[in-house]
Amino acid sequence: MYATGYHRASSVEEAVKLKGQHDEGRYLSGGMTLIATMKQRLAAPTDLVDLRHIADLHGISVDGRNVRIGAATPHAEVAGSSALRAICPAICDLAGKIGDPHVRHMGTIGGSIANNDPAADYPAAMLGLGATIITDRRWLSADDFFAGLFETALEEGEMVTGVTFEAPEKAGYAKFANPASRYALAGVFVARRADGVRVAVAGAGADGVFRHSGMEEALAASWSPDAVAGAAVDARDMLTDMHANGEYRANLVKVMAKRAVIAAG
Repeated sequence: MYATGYHRASSVEEAVKLKGQHDEGRYLSGGMTLIATMKQRLAAPTDLVDLRHIADLHGISVDGRNVRIGAATPHAEVAGSSALRAICPAICDLAGKIGDPHVRHMGTIGGSIANNDPAADYPAAMLGLGATIITDRRWLSADDFFAGLFETALEEGEMVTGVTFEAPEKAGYAKFANPASRYALAGVFVARRADGVRVAVAGAGADGVFRHSGMEEALAASWSPDAVAGAAVDARDMLTDMHANGEYRANLVKVMAKRAVIAAG
């Protein structure tokens, strides 16, 4: 690793100020991706601004069916929240399947969505739930936030501070995980809301997380696992890598969609 300056912020305002003083600096949350890439010398920020000690970025708030989760909330806390499980067990189940116990206790929801790894789970949840991403500057719909492989709508120096969503009537998530990393080779989050159905796919798309309109229409007409069987998944739009080709992932998407609907009930 290269020499790197370390700064511990105690507030969002202080973190933004510190980041602004270091053009090549990076925000550090759980560090599950950033530290690993620094060790491989794939990233070399001059400074790290640690967000883990900012109280305002932590915690889960449930008001009726309205949920707000702070960006520095670790996956384990989301997985273990009884208040959240009572209204949206799908996101708890999703968080409980991320990585291993170490990753779940260190990794954070804000870091996951800000990085937007194509195989990460949370982007599918945010897109499937129709969530709103809150930053230090503005509120963005999940549809506008995720912009492609490792790409988001975040501007230079902008920080994710939390997410908010209304718990759907039903929701479920299923993924086919890489046995080593637990990243999704294909993961599907389905949600039935008062305004319609949303289906989001992670791990499989060549351009990252995406919504599948064909499955949304099929499930809106008939909420059942069989409804997605006839939906077309184009293998040419799927990611091909050392783990699986496009044809395999296209099939996995349909299988995981069925399982997600079953999980939703």
